[in-house]
Amino acid sequence: MARYRGPRVKISRRFREPVFGPSRALQKKNYPPGEHGRSRRRRSSEYAIQLGEKQKAKYTYGLLERQFSNLFKEASRMSGVTGENLLILLESRLDNVVFRLGIAPTRRSARQMVSHRHILVNGKGVNIPSFTLKEGDVIGIRPASREWQVIHESLNENAEGRPNWLEWNESSFTGRMAAKPTREQIAENIKEQLIVELYSK
Repeated sequence: MARYRGPRVKISRRFREPVFGPSRALQKKNYPPGEHGRSRRRRSSEYAIQLGEKQKAKYTYGLLERQFSNLFKEASRMSGVTGENLLILLESRLDNVVFRLGIAPTRRSARQMVSHRHILVNGKGVNIPSFTLKEGDVIGIRPASREWQVIHESLNENAEGRPNWLEWNESSFTGRMAAKPTREQIAENIKEQLIVELYSK
């Protein structure tokens, strides 16, 4: 399955949540898309609910099916709770951290910045959005890209929403992963236990 590039509001309406960020259309039409979106009262099966939760996580973080499956396998090999490990691995991806720091306004634009080598990790260029960051890693912006207006606007708009497991140094235009995020620090409304149950079948 290729990466989703269709209507984003349609997906948000399906889950009734701002999967791709705030949207006025979602507020106006807070019901599923389609001709029968308002009147549909069909009860979903247990499998459908679990699958929907996995799909929501995939759309939120912009992963393909194989990427998500491999990440789940890695989470299941780690010590601790598998569902929480999965969310921590998702949050530790380079494209997500660039978004969380406020360098990019969306995860999609953060992925593009990383792919085009505008982001540095510990002083070296990294063009792999799925690169997993470790505690203490320093994320920077390539000097030639620091004057971009979109970066300055995004940093100003998202300064207050930056999670406390990340640090930002305005003078050097660098961020630091101070610690691994805990489940309580992950704001996404994802029921990870349903995903674990789905993969356990």
